[in-house]
Amino acid sequence: MSPTGHEPTPPDVTAEENASQQPNEAAADAADRRTTDAGSAPLSAADREKARARAEAIEFRTQDRANRAKARTLTNMFWALLATFVVVAFLMTVTWRPKEEKVRAVPYTEQLADARATAAWIRGPEPMPEGWTATNVEFRAPEQSPITWHLGTVTNEKKYVGLEQSNQTAPRYQNEELGKTEDDGTSTVGGVVWQRKTLLERKDEHALVLVGSGVTTIVVGNAGYPALETFAATLR
Repeated sequence: MSPTGHEPTPPDVTAEENASQQPNEAAADAADRRTTDAGSAPLSAADREKARARAEAIEFRTQDRANRAKARTLTNMFWALLATFVVVAFLMTVTWRPKEEKVRAVPYTEQLADARATAAWIRGPEPMPEGWTATNVEFRAPEQSPITWHLGTVTNEKKYVGLEQSNQTAPRYQNEELGKTEDDGTSTVGGVVWQRKTLLERKDEHALVLVGSGVTTIVVGNAGYPALETFAATLR
């Protein structure tokens, strides 16, 4: 007992109780402040997960709207370019006109007469088929054989038919003029039999070949056999 007549209070027990009460009170105060500030009880783990999911959904929708806006912009650009292309193509279609290649006619009768004066076997169209045009002519009479005569024409259907003649009868001359060929039957023109040939190195070209009396005569072109026969029938 103390000199004052009272039992002393253990100081360590009181201090420990006060120390243990202070953290609880602080935690309670903090909880109270959170509750007061938020206006509701603290969020549970499930609520926090829902809040996170909502935030992610909002972010996704925002990004999706941005992506769709960008896609619409690209789509609009594409359709605008396509519309421009269609308009340009339409204008080109209605305004463009193919330029017809003009056939330049050349006189050939005078040169044909001069050639015949040198080589009586030379032949030419008399008359030229109606609508056909002579486009080039060449006569070569060197001091030594061979002699060659060429006459190129364009038909009324804008196809080519040419006449080649020479006093060469060896196959070499045909090879030089026609390249590789394949026999394709015969054509009879004015009672004369011509050999038909398909040119293997030229697309859609054929030839009529007549060899006799020391002369080779070739009618060649892409006009088809009927046109070649028509031309061969005019040769005099």
